[in-house]
Amino acid sequence: MKLLCSILLALLALGGSEALSAETAPAELPAHATETASLKADVQRLTAALAATPDSIRLLSQRGDALLFLGRFQESVADFEKMIALDSAQDAPHWRLGIAYYYAGDFAKSSAQFLKYQSYEAGDRENGIWKFMADVPVHGLEKARTMMVEYTRFDREPFPDLYRMFAGTLTGDEVLSALKTKGLARDGAPQFFAHYYVGVNEGLLGRREQALVLLNKAVDSAWGRTAEGGPAYMWRCARLHRDQLAAKAAAAAKPPL
Repeated sequence: MKLLCSILLALLALGGSEALSAETAPAELPAHATETASLKADVQRLTAALAATPDSIRLLSQRGDALLFLGRFQESVADFEKMIALDSAQDAPHWRLGIAYYYAGDFAKSSAQFLKYQSYEAGDRENGIWKFMADVPVHGLEKARTMMVEYTRFDREPFPDLYRMFAGTLTGDEVLSALKTKGLARDGAPQFFAHYYVGVNEGLLGRREQALVLLNKAVDSAWGRTAEGGPAYMWRCARLHRDQLAAKAAAAAKPPL
């Protein structure tokens, strides 16, 4: 999210039997296994610390993040929810809980959490995108578009165009072309977010092959890999999207037994 901040299930539900091409196969990430091992070590360390101080919001927050990126979504939800039980002021700003609900497949709670964040930060279209993504599995694409949050003030690039894309008034190609027109073709942040969310949109529209091409570009973003804070969080979400969608494509390509 905008703060210094698989969804998957909606993408995974899409059918298809095409094999992965070289362009859509996951890029090699030598650090991926190392990071997974590091996350597992973090969970062990934080779990030990929480045994001594079980009501530490800071430790719950850190472990919830690590669990999320290990794919242990229900456990992540539990840590984030406990944070709010301990301190209700944690609720509205907790967009990460909205993401965890989404990965866990609890789309109605995900949408509601992003609405709470809207009351906390009314200008962040990325939050509105995630609410829309959570609404699609529940209400369908067209109904979800009618439920999108309205924004009046300008947001950072490329989110105004991305929001129009999800609303159905721009295509993904038009979003990417607009970056060139605006002189942002070499700007790492807009490029990363454009590739990520245009890829998500392609997946929601059932165009899995093109979704994987774009998600690979987001994961390969040098800016995304070295980002900090919220952008680093979203780069990891992009990788989760890519990995899960690629796994679904590979499973669909296998002949039935």
